[in-house]
Amino acid sequence: MSDTPPDHLAVNPHSPFHNAEALQRGVGVRFNGIERDDVEEYSVSEGWIRVQAGKARDRRGNPMTLKINGTVEPYFLESK
Repeated sequence: MSDTPPDHLAVNPHSPFHNAEALQRGVGVRFNGIERDDVEEYSVSEGWIRVQAGKARDRRGNPMTLKINGTVEPYFLESK
């Protein structure tokens, strides 16, 4: 695996952008210069992240998400 995180990554295992290997390694996201740990999905090339909208759920029980536009900078977390 390369030292750069994927351009598009999702936490949901049913998503086509889910990458278990990258998630197991640990990916952090800096959004508009602020560290975020509540990111469900991101896209660097399109410049957005998805975060949970409180405790709201859709009819299938999945968390409702908000799409926020801005500068996305993913990075791999340091291994301890």
